Amino acid sequence: MHHHGDPVDVLTLDDVDAPQPAAGQVAVDVAAAGVNFADILLCQGSYQEKPPLPFTPGLELAGTVRAVGEGVDDLAPGQRVVALPALPRGAYAEQSLAAASDCFAIPDSLSDTSAAALTITYQTGWFGLVHRAGLRRGETLVVHAGASGVGSAAIQIGLACGAHVIATAGGPGKVELCRALGAHEVIDYRAVDLVDALRAATGGRGADVIYDPVGGDVFDASRRCLAWEGRLVVVGFASGRIPEAPANHILVKNYSVVGVHWGGYRQRDPALVRRCHDQLMAWHAAGTIEPLVMEARPLSEVPAALALLADRGAYGKIAITVS
Repeated sequence: MHHHGDPVDVLTLDDVDAPQPAAGQVAVDVAAAGVNFADILLCQGSYQEKPPLPFTPGLELAGTVRAVGEGVDDLAPGQRVVALPALPRGAYAEQSLAAASDCFAIPDSLSDTSAAALTITYQTGWFGLVHRAGLRRGETLVVHAGASGVGSAAIQIGLACGAHVIATAGGPGKVELCRALGAHEVIDYRAVDLVDALRAATGGRGADVIYDPVGGDVFDASRRCLAWEGRLVVVGFASGRIPEAPANHILVKNYSVVGVHWGGYRQRDPALVRRCHDQLMAWHAAGTIEPLVMEARPLSEVPAALALLADRGAYGKIAITVS
């Protein structure tokens, strides 16, 4: 992209020079890339990271190491990895760059499209539910936007932790998707009052942990549905409104509002990110988690894929395949 705007207006498919890895970097032949809402914000210029123009968006990929830079001794050409690209050379390309510390080996049992759809949403779920909220076996977990990429990952991680999982979703189709993922109960927030339904589903006690990637009115409703010493995990604001939490309500109900800035761990605690990846790979090997991939589209359809995501027409994750 050469200037900011909506993806369908500003993204073009260009021929550029092949990226060369600097010291500590890896060049990767991209097999597949994950589509994320953050890519829309990148294109619009409203994301927290603002790479210089022109740049290639795309925040996660699966592929094969093509070359390594000076000082990289734990990765080798031909090795399959998932990677978090170093912008401005993002994932929506035939070749990309990443710091060696942002590359993680993947097994042959994990397909390229599943691998590309796994890293950001499942790591966010692990950091939010396991590391930050300390979700315990037998606790009740509510996952909002359960049929989305981040929500479907949280449902599976909650089940892996032994929680009783209640998902919320909009419409019968997405409700059925959440049931297919294994959610014990699913609430169609379009058909019922969300607060009344959540209170009824928890027997009036409230949820121990609520995972909220929506914000806005959903956050406001969630505050009223927490159990004593509950944890409200703030993941994002897909609704567009950033809510506020009154401190007196937090004190009286004795709950915690927990923020999850997953990207911050890449700089502050990379060893924990690698531990998270290892846990996800173990869960996948055991058949506990499997990314919900709605569809795979070719590289030329990145703008259309992002438009579908922006219009709330997607469920799970969309993958981009690169030949």
